[in-house]
Amino acid sequence: MKEYIDEYIKYLEEKIKNKQFDNELQEDLLIKIEFFNKERIIHLIITLFYALFTVLFICNIRYSVMYLIFALFMICFLLPYIVHYFRLEARVQYLYKLYDKRKNSD
Repeated sequence: MKEYIDEYIKYLEEKIKNKQFDNELQEDLLIKIEFFNKERIIHLIITLFYALFTVLFICNIRYSVMYLIFALFMICFLLPYIVHYFRLEARVQYLYKLYDKRKNSD
């Protein structure tokens, strides 16, 4: 997903630079933003569940050492999910700015 959105941003920046950003491309951008927003929501839900289960495992470490192993395992997945989510968030917000730039130039 990261590569796809980065390529799309480069494509849009090139179109804006060459003043080829027309209404059709603007509509395409709105559709892509909707798709990326759905992706963002899915990753937010996954990240929140990983965080919840990580906290639950950490809270239960006092009952069994196995919870420590599960907590460490969950942290190994949680950190990349957090990084991925915030990168996705930043890119979608950048798409909003590109859309606003085009909208305000009309």
